[in-house]
Amino acid sequence: MNLKNGTIVTEFILLGFSGQWELQIFFFVTFSLVYGATVLGNILIMVTVTFSSTLHSPMYFLLGNLSFLDMCLSTVTTPKMITDLLTEHKTISIWGCMAQMFFMHFFGGAEMTLLITMAFDRYVAICKPLHYRTIMSHRLLNGLVILSWITGFIHTMSQMVLTVNLPFCGPNVIDNIFCDLPLVIKLACIKTYTLELFVISDSGLLSFICFILVLISYTVILITVRQRSSGGLSKALSTLSAHIIVVTLFFGPCIFIYAWPFNSFSGNKILSVFYTVITPLLNPIIYTLRNQKMQGAMRKLQFVRVSSTQNF
Repeated sequence: MNLKNGTIVTEFILLGFSGQWELQIFFFVTFSLVYGATVLGNILIMVTVTFSSTLHSPMYFLLGNLSFLDMCLSTVTTPKMITDLLTEHKTISIWGCMAQMFFMHFFGGAEMTLLITMAFDRYVAICKPLHYRTIMSHRLLNGLVILSWITGFIHTMSQMVLTVNLPFCGPNVIDNIFCDLPLVIKLACIKTYTLELFVISDSGLLSFICFILVLISYTVILITVRQRSSGGLSKALSTLSAHIIVVTLFFGPCIFIYAWPFNSFSGNKILSVFYTVITPLLNPIIYTLRNQKMQGAMRKLQFVRVSSTQNF
């Protein structure tokens, strides 16, 4: 995929967070700590799910994959944002910009599909508990995870194939902390109305539909549990609340950014930070603090590691 010959712009300027030097240092320290906690927290979940025999179930298998996607999604933009806080000229090459958008939508599309899979897993576990192990087999789980990656790849390629060949010959300033499709497409030297509609339908409408489908599945679960027993409703709410929070945190910013006409959209840096920095950190916190089984498995692995160290 080559850029057109008329392309003049070779890099974009990211305005990022402008302000006094002291404020830039504050953001640098804060985001560095948050990103470090994100990576460590998600790695801890992946290691715990992998090596703890008590967590070898479909739900925790999917949780481990979600942690991996969260870590990758944050890594696409956060390290660049952190280093830009220490530089006066915040620039990114046009190919670096395209790579950012490619991997953001790749991991984002994969996570969107994975969250639907997790909702289906909870539906089977709560509404069909006797058939849970039969339905959620290893073969189906592996197939659904592979499908999520394939969906993410198709999702990003369908947009990037059209975006990467756009000619950029005018303004090259992006008022955000990273390259994002709506802001980059608006900088093209040609009319992009058709492409804008495609991105809105591909990213925005798809995010909205998936979000509604997930909420419907959780509603069906709650209705089913309530019909069976009133006491089970509180337990189901406790189990699903973490999932609902994660789904809302993920789909909310996607719908807000991509489901509106580009002319009415301006880069919201706070929303961008929340989507790429905060949400990937909140996911491991939500799942570990609200899950006694996960906490017990972590303590058990720590005890095993300390015991093996003392033996040596």
